[in-house]
Amino acid sequence: MGIKLSILDQSPIFEGETATKAFQHTVELAQKAEELGYHRFWVSEHHDSDQLAGSSPEVLIAYLLAKTRRIRIGSGGVMLQHYSPYKVAENFNVLASLAPGRVDLGIGRAPGGLPRSTKALQQRAVHGSQSLSDKIIELEQFIQDRLDENHPLAGLRATPIPQQPAEIYLLGTSVSSAELAAKLGLPYVFAQFINSDESVADESFVTYRNHFNTDKGAQPQAILALSVIVADTDQEAKELAGEQKLVKIHLESGNTLTVGSVEHAEEYGRQSEENYTIEIKKANIICGSKETVRQKLLEAQKRYGVEEFIVTSAIQDFSKRIRSIELLKEAFTEVHTKR
Repeated sequence: MGIKLSILDQSPIFEGETATKAFQHTVELAQKAEELGYHRFWVSEHHDSDQLAGSSPEVLIAYLLAKTRRIRIGSGGVMLQHYSPYKVAENFNVLASLAPGRVDLGIGRAPGGLPRSTKALQQRAVHGSQSLSDKIIELEQFIQDRLDENHPLAGLRATPIPQQPAEIYLLGTSVSSAELAAKLGLPYVFAQFINSDESVADESFVTYRNHFNTDKGAQPQAILALSVIVADTDQEAKELAGEQKLVKIHLESGNTLTVGSVEHAEEYGRQSEENYTIEIKKANIICGSKETVRQKLLEAQKRYGVEEFIVTSAIQDFSKRIRSIELLKEAFTEVHTKR
C-alpha cells in the first residue's frame, strides 16, 4: 500500500509575530509543499484566538489557490455546525469553479473557539435546528446539485455549479465521528494529534470500515492526521518538540474539548458557566530523524491500514518547519527510489 503525504497548517502566531507574518508562513509552506510533491494542503478554522490566525478558511483557501498551481487545497475543517449548508456550498462551488479538481471541503465537528464566539456565529440560528448529520447530507446535495425533491427548498441551486465539485471529508477524534462518516459514505480523517488514544483510533477505523455505506458507489478512504517533527538528528527533533502540551477541558455536561493553553481552558470554562476540570498531557508528537519518523509512520500505516497521512508541525522557527517537511518527503521518496 502506497503512502500519500499531506499537510495541515493552522497558521500559528508565535510570540513576537503578527497574523500577517503567520499567513505569509502559511503561503510559503503551501508553495514548498507543492514543490516537494505533497498531495494536499489544508488550513484550519479557529475563532477568537491570539495564537491561531485562520478564522476564515474559505478566504485563505482562495488566496492559496491563487498562489499555487497544482496541489489540492482545502479546509481541515469548516465548522459546519455554525453555518448554513447552502452558504458553505456556494463558497466551495466558487472555489471549485476557480480551481477545478483542486478543492477539498473538510468538515469539523468541534466549535473551533470559545462559547462566546460560538454564540456570535450562531446568534441567528433557530434553537433545535438541523443536526450536524442532516447538515452534511444537505451540504453534499447542494455540492452535487442533487437536492432531494422532497426538500422544503427543492429546486434551489448553490450556484455556480462547478464541473468538478469540492470533495467532502469528515474530520473527527472519536468512534461516533467514524460512525457518521461511514453512514454518510464519506472519507474519514482521524485527528490523532488531538486524541492520542491509540485504542480509540483503532476502534474508529475498524468501525468506519465495517459500517461504511457503499450505496453511493464510494469505498472507505481512511486518513490519519498527526503531529510530526523531522530534523537532521533525533536529538534536534526532540528539542524542537520541546515541552509542548495537550490541554483538554472536561465539562460537567460531558463535552470534552482540546484547547491551546491552560489559560484558554480556564476562559472556556468561565464562558461555558459549567463546572469543569482541566487535563494536561504531553503532546503526542512523532519526532526524530527522517529514518526514525519513517519507521514510526510505517508502523502506524500497518496498524491502522491508512492510505494517507496529514501532518501538522508546530515548529516556531519557520526555517526548521520548512526543513521538517523537506526531510519527511525525502524519507519516503528515498524508500520509493530504492525499491
